[in-house]
Amino acid sequence: MAYFLGLVLALAAFWLGMSGHNTPLILSLGSISLIVTCILAYRLDIIDREGSPYVRLVGFLLYFPWLAKEIVKANISVIRACVKADLDIAPALVKVKTICKSDLAKVTFANSITLTPGTVTVEIEGDKLLVHGLYEQDSQPEAFVEMDQRSARAIDGKGAAA
Repeated sequence: MAYFLGLVLALAAFWLGMSGHNTPLILSLGSISLIVTCILAYRLDIIDREGSPYVRLVGFLLYFPWLAKEIVKANISVIRACVKADLDIAPALVKVKTICKSDLAKVTFANSITLTPGTVTVEIEGDKLLVHGLYEQDSQPEAFVEMDQRSARAIDGKGAAA
């Protein structure tokens, strides 16, 4: 019930913020569309913790600045590699085990790796990710532990990682 109520409030806030109209006709049409959307979501049984992003908003807002800093650091490393006269990259494929429990947390972790320049998540299978990196020494599984813990904590919750 809490997820349903959260969905109603989130959709109403989003609709009001995006529309900017408050005439009776527009408000009534918006209310009707909100009711239909919520009924469909309930009937499709898609109202759960994983489909409720507002539950994880604080965790994500704490995770995003850290990820942005990591992206900038990786950009500097890749730019250095690009401007050097000799290309000294040593590509590698490594398997990284994740502590993330939910599919959303695993995808967030995989996308975080891919957003970081010089690394790409090639495959997710169970709790293992196949990652391609430009530099073998920077692409070892230990290099992704902090990102894994932070993404698990942001998406799965407090108990996911210490």
